[in-house]
Amino acid sequence: MSLTGNIWGLITLLSVIWVVYDVITQNRRLDPMKKILWIVVAMLFNILGAIAYYFLGKK
Repeated sequence: MSLTGNIWGLITLLSVIWVVYDVITQNRRLDPMKKILWIVVAMLFNILGAIAYYFLGKK
């Protein structure tokens, strides 16, 4: 793998970890079903899911 691929992989992994952490620890008022949905979206769409969560789901 190239250095660019490694950096991109690290960025996508960190974005998923950030969303999962934020959904579980910081967004306590969110409905449990919505929490699961945001985690699944983050895992499926990586950076796009994290961007969507930042603008739509983060309260």
